[in-house]
Amino acid sequence: MGFIFDPPTPPSVAVAGEADRFPVRRIFCVGRNYAAHAREMGKDPDREPPFFFTKAADTVVDDGATLPYPSLTNDLHHEAELVIAIGQGGRDIPRETALAHVWGYGCGNDLTRRDLQAEAKAAGRPWDWAKNFDRAAVIGPLHRVARVGHPETGRIALEVNDETRQEGDLADMIWAVPDIIAFLSTAVEIRPGDLVMTGTPAGVAALVPGDVCTVSIEGLGQVTTTIAERA
Repeated sequence: MGFIFDPPTPPSVAVAGEADRFPVRRIFCVGRNYAAHAREMGKDPDREPPFFFTKAADTVVDDGATLPYPSLTNDLHHEAELVIAIGQGGRDIPRETALAHVWGYGCGNDLTRRDLQAEAKAAGRPWDWAKNFDRAAVIGPLHRVARVGHPETGRIALEVNDETRQEGDLADMIWAVPDIIAFLSTAVEIRPGDLVMTGTPAGVAALVPGDVCTVSIEGLGQVTTTIAERA
């Protein structure tokens, strides 16, 4: 059996210090996982269990890319995030063994068409077009657990044109990495190649053409994106 046309190249993410790349199967994103950001979005972080939305695997963008300002929006926002790379699959994974399923970590930027998100929320509709659009998942080089361990604390920050806009600590996450993996695996069977973007600190704001946006996480390097004019 063949294909009626050549299948697309599988999406992938760079690996720090290596020529080989990490193949991307799915991208899960945790909503409102930092208390201050939850409050700035008008929610009570003490009363909500974790929830997830998704981005398509082919929305991944490497470090150093220049992205055209996306269509259908006039309010593109940045969101600095820790990214988990899954290397071992499973379902109903206990929190106590969840970290054994992690291949590595990296820096990410969950780009968001905020005006479309606000419209969807007001209408009680899904967020798909706000979160899942072309080049919406900026992912920096992934670092193997064997090299960096499992970061539980550490500065996470985002700068636009060398001005700090977001700053927090991984310890501020409401749901830590083991919690996220355990909870997610009750809903779906996670598999090697899955990525999880773990939520963003407070300070999300708009990007405009000409902006240079850099996400950095202590011990995991950084990922930089330049925003160009609308295509």
